[in-house]
Amino acid sequence: MNLNNKTILITGGASGIGLEAAKQFLDLGARVIITGRSQQKLDTAKKLYPKLIAIRSDVGNAADSALLLDRVKELGGIDILYNNAAVLVPPSNLGIANDKHAEGAAYEMEVNYLGVIRLNNLFIDMLQSRKEAAIINTTSILSEAPSLIEATYSSSKTALAFYTTSLREHLKIIGSNIKIFELIPPLVATEMTADRNDKKISAEEMVKGLIEGLRKEHRTIRVGDAKIFNLVNRLFPKIGFGILNPKKSHQLLRN
Repeated sequence: MNLNNKTILITGGASGIGLEAAKQFLDLGARVIITGRSQQKLDTAKKLYPKLIAIRSDVGNAADSALLLDRVKELGGIDILYNNAAVLVPPSNLGIANDKHAEGAAYEMEVNYLGVIRLNNLFIDMLQSRKEAAIINTTSILSEAPSLIEATYSSSKTALAFYTTSLREHLKIIGSNIKIFELIPPLVATEMTADRNDKKISAEEMVKGLIEGLRKEHRTIRVGDAKIFNLVNRLFPKIGFGILNPKKSHQLLRN
């Protein structure tokens, strides 16, 4: 897929992977619109990369999403919707069976899953009208095997992975030209993972892997260790589960 002269909307684009993606897409000649909840972060991103178009919008808010569609229409529309925004609620030491955890799970599901569906539904007609269009949904290796300390985040990403496959097949059946990509990253060095001491890749490396996958039109794009994990987990699921849930995570559950 050629990214030059494409208009790309990146949710959660004011920091981390989203901002790095915005930078690299701009370098490739794309027009980039970023969204985020923090106006301060959006303003900072705009100062770093003046060519960016920054719009404050919360993907977990239905009203914001509708207003975003109207604003993007005013800007001439998009060719690619990159659903990058996600939240991870820190695990509660009360365990998974409590009201506090349920509230966190609802928030994760609203942003990581329902918000993606809402945006896709809003933008589908616009994308359908384009000569070459795509949707990129970001899942996780945690959609292939769950994390004990991030159980509901894993669940939200698993739901998104199944939805992405269904959406791709549905659009294929109706003859749509929209390409559906699933991006499966490993652990990436961002604010969300700042307290993790596990092996991470940089956001720069992550986005380079994404762009390579888009160019080669790999509908499922696994980057870095996500490729190896997929093979290990399919052949030896117990080992895969153990990789994501080392003994040190068991201690966190006991504390």
